[in-house]
Amino acid sequence: MQLTELRGRRVAVWGTGREGVAAVNAIAPVGPADLVAVMDRETYAANPWTGRLAEVAPLHTGPAALEALLRADVVVRSPVIGETHPWVVRLRRQGVPITSGTALWMAEHAAATIGVTGSKGKSTTTNLISHLLTAVGRPNAIGGNIGVPVLDLPPADRYVLELSMYQCADLTDSPEVAVLTSLVPEHLDWAGGEAEYYRHKLNIVEHGPRQVVFNAHDERLRAELAARAGLPLVPAGSAAGPEGGVHVATGPDGHRWLYVDDQPLFPRTALALVGRHNEWNLCVALAALRAVGVDCVAERERLAAALATLPALEHRLTPIEDPSGITFVDDSLSTIPQSAIHAIEAYATRPLTVIVGGEDRGVDYAPLRDFLAEQEITATMIGIPDSGPRILDVVKDVATITTLTADDLVEAVRLGRERTPAGGVVLLSPAAPSYGRFDNYAHRSRVFRQAIQDSAESGLTG
Repeated sequence: MQLTELRGRRVAVWGTGREGVAAVNAIAPVGPADLVAVMDRETYAANPWTGRLAEVAPLHTGPAALEALLRADVVVRSPVIGETHPWVVRLRRQGVPITSGTALWMAEHAAATIGVTGSKGKSTTTNLISHLLTAVGRPNAIGGNIGVPVLDLPPADRYVLELSMYQCADLTDSPEVAVLTSLVPEHLDWAGGEAEYYRHKLNIVEHGPRQVVFNAHDERLRAELAARAGLPLVPAGSAAGPEGGVHVATGPDGHRWLYVDDQPLFPRTALALVGRHNEWNLCVALAALRAVGVDCVAERERLAAALATLPALEHRLTPIEDPSGITFVDDSLSTIPQSAIHAIEAYATRPLTVIVGGEDRGVDYAPLRDFLAEQEITATMIGIPDSGPRILDVVKDVATITTLTADDLVEAVRLGRERTPAGGVVLLSPAAPSYGRFDNYAHRSRVFRQAIQDSAESGLTG
């Protein structure tokens, strides 16, 4: 469904956050017969619905909100509106079409789009693809789940989008190049179960992509894609294929290098981001560049130089140096155990304290326990509400892990400072969402950084 198909129809935009605002601004000029906005509950992301917004799309709340949805010919939902929401269940039962701003936009721009999704790694990979394309003279607009909502994007020759599972779910057109970084169970409350989560996430590849670039190291992702016959698959990160593709291997100087097939590109150290997962993200990004015609071998010097100027992603393994000699690391974007695993792996060679916990969505933390035990990671883990105590209970029998609880993030930072020697790391990698205690991951990060500053000042004056 394209935006123009909404002309003369009754449209309800469900959600008043940035996606809802973008949808109203895009739909109103098309000329719907009726355009309303709906808010089923107050959220931190809601925008004031006044002025022009209220004029072109009157806001309905409470019982009137459901009635407005049921009267609509088409409902355009914001990403946070899940499949298990009782109103969504009722709308589907009554046959009311549900779409999203991303789906409406993709119907017109798929042929010029690289769409990136994954349970982890999608922000970094999107950032890499956009930055490297620009470096080799391929201008592009970046947006989606990172930065600008797609309906607010300016015209461009090429688009690079980060797409959440929420945004993939309603697609009826696949991007020209679909890029997948990883697949682990997440957002099960939104999707309704693990199988449903995979189905919604992988909807990105179900509507005719020209190429599907994926991280070959992710076993679950490989299996799910293999079960979908006929996909134009391009594995990245592994040299197991007949030509090797983009992968990492021992280079001419004996250290790890990026390769395309048997051609060396540049040392792994050209990318400052730590961890094997970022090595794989870079492989996937380079494979995506090849998918849109970039000769990575011919452009290797420009690509290597561009990595040195890669913009940092806030709240993703961001180091914060401290006068004490402790390195604090902001990984507030970590919302699942697999993200915390990669973060811990990146700093496991140093004295390590890890702060975990957040909104409890019932995620299985056994993979985190297994990783800590198998790799014999020595660390102190501090659990904060709400899921922190449950995480600590799962890992408490790992002999090399010391567990502590804290009432909040501020206390956890204080304990981390007390327990961690100079040269060590205090890592905030919560393995859980921020909601409930914080507005979002950025709010959680601000509290973390303020607690670092306050605890340092207290130590200097105490």
